[in-house]
Amino acid sequence: MRILVVEDEALLADGIVEALRIEAYATDLARDGASAEELMFVNNYDLVILDWSIPPPTGIDLLRLWREDGNATPVLMLTGRSQIEDRVTGLDSGADDYLNKPFLLPELLARVRSLLRRRDKPLQTSLKAGDLEIDRVQRLVTIAGEPIEVSPKEFAMLEYLINHLDEVVTRTELIEHVWDDAFDSMSNPVDVIIYRLRKKIDGGRTQQLLHTKKGMGYMLTGRRR
Repeated sequence: MRILVVEDEALLADGIVEALRIEAYATDLARDGASAEELMFVNNYDLVILDWSIPPPTGIDLLRLWREDGNATPVLMLTGRSQIEDRVTGLDSGADDYLNKPFLLPELLARVRSLLRRRDKPLQTSLKAGDLEIDRVQRLVTIAGEPIEVSPKEFAMLEYLINHLDEVVTRTELIEHVWDDAFDSMSNPVDVIIYRLRKKIDGGRTQQLLHTKKGMGYMLTGRRR
């Protein structure tokens, strides 16, 4: 899952980004409307956390522009405005949810999970592929009922692969959805994490769930082959 945070208050923005990354969301940060507009143009996001009062174009202006262009990405609007009229304006402009400042990060994360569940493709809390199961709520991965330890990036990649079960996923797709703009194109993290996941998921088994499709990408299958 990739999320765009648009917030100009430095401490708040950094806190939101850190909390999202701990939860294994790939997260980009824009501190003004122009940067947010550019990032939305070049990237495909699963969710936007958008502050109303950012340097222009403002959050509400951006939201109206995106909706007019047919962009249906879920948007959680953040604002210090407490009047009901402001909330109505935000929702009427296309916001999917509205959170007043100040707020607690656990509430923000709960709103994020709720919005992701309400997308066109519902966010299932439990996903399975053969004897592999991931629990999105507890951030737990099990093989044949036995828990295995995975890093946040390993979890995020596994989540993306299992959401595209029996489909070939390219390295580019994994980079776009698992990493954020801090991705180091000179390193080789995709192959490294695939290697680690294969050891944890398939180990020494003759039949595997995770496969490399030479020249194409990777595929997680619904049964061991």
